[in-house]
Amino acid sequence: MTSQSQGIQQLLQAEKRAKDKLEDAKKRKGKRLKQAKEEATAEIDHYRLQREREFRHKQSNIMGSQGNLSTKIEEQTTEKIRDITSSFHKHMENMLKQLLNMTSDIKPEIHSNYRGTV
Repeated sequence: MTSQSQGIQQLLQAEKRAKDKLEDAKKRKGKRLKQAKEEATAEIDHYRLQREREFRHKQSNIMGSQGNLSTKIEEQTTEKIRDITSSFHKHMENMLKQLLNMTSDIKPEIHSNYRGTV
């Protein structure tokens, strides 16, 4: 009977060792998964930063050429405004005289469509 109880004890101890090994294996697997996740996240962040740098570089190349274009347009606009302003000041006196002459020299006439009452 003691041999049976020893056999049962050995089986229980073997079962406990197997259970402990399974728990250790699960813990190691969990650690490996966590580590793999962290490495993947770090790799993704590195890739994202690299792509963002490339995008900013391309964007600056494109926007740089557009920046030159916008400065040229601004220069042309200010030059055109200067020309219009100088033309305005140059012709202002003449136009005011013409307007005053037209409004002050009134020639009363009867309109051609007017029908007088008889």
